[in-house]
Amino acid sequence: MLLDNLALFLRIVEKGGMAAGGREMGLSPATVSERLAALENHYGARLLNRTTRSISLTEEGRELIAGAQRLLAEAEELESRVRLGVDRIAGPIRLSAPSDLGRNRLAPIIDRFLEQHPEVSVDLHLSDGYVDMAAMGLDLALRYGDLADSSLIVKRLADSARIVCAAPEYLRHAGTPRHPNDLEHHNCLLMRFGTDTDQTWPFEIDGKRQAITVRGNRIANDGDLIRQWALKGCGIVRKSQWDVKADLDEGRLVPLLREYEVPALGLQMVWPASRSQPRRVRALIDALVVAFRTPDPATLA
Repeated sequence: MLLDNLALFLRIVEKGGMAAGGREMGLSPATVSERLAALENHYGARLLNRTTRSISLTEEGRELIAGAQRLLAEAEELESRVRLGVDRIAGPIRLSAPSDLGRNRLAPIIDRFLEQHPEVSVDLHLSDGYVDMAAMGLDLALRYGDLADSSLIVKRLADSARIVCAAPEYLRHAGTPRHPNDLEHHNCLLMRFGTDTDQTWPFEIDGKRQAITVRGNRIANDGDLIRQWALKGCGIVRKSQWDVKADLDEGRLVPLLREYEVPALGLQMVWPASRSQPRRVRALIDALVVAFRTPDPATLA
């Protein structure tokens, strides 16, 4: 019963409310309240601050999240080993990835992985913003750039250059920028990460890194939508090479200002340091490492 109550607690945190968390698990509001009270009595501490409109974690509740995730993962792994045998890979995997990367590169890898391991299920969360791995119960996440969270284990998958590019149609009517400063006269398609808009693009100019402020009439928090706008000729975009490799190879997008490009970022794979990874997650990690070592992204499927 303790593990069931821990799972309910994590679902409440993930969904942002007791009623929503209970609905996900098919429980009535009264049952949710009783089981949360039982969990708090077990630990002798209040885990959630509750009002009529919202909930928030107490310090004890925050402390419990990582431990609860570890206990549930270990119990799940044990059950899989007992039910299915130690040599079989089975059970659910929850992972997160940027939207473009997930749709265009990760999905084919997952398809092949699931064909090889039919007793595994994958729950893929696509987001270009910050993701709280502990609160969402994620086993694994793929992210661009250096990550500051010391509670995560980080494994670099590949280099990822950010390429400024545009559709031929846009360049025909707006002209081709020859220098980063020319972007001042162009419509740029901008990503929003939370409350921050990525409108300061870095370049190497005369041996020094300089930030160029760009503007445009389209802003979105979805990388795939930004890419679709670029393909339609709506403006200039700055995207990861993994997101636009096929578009560049097939001429749907044209690379720009590459002589001013800054060094590539890393594509990182991260997972909680406090959690013992089940065999199925370790198998997917190994599959991702192999797939992203493939020179041509078209062969990743």
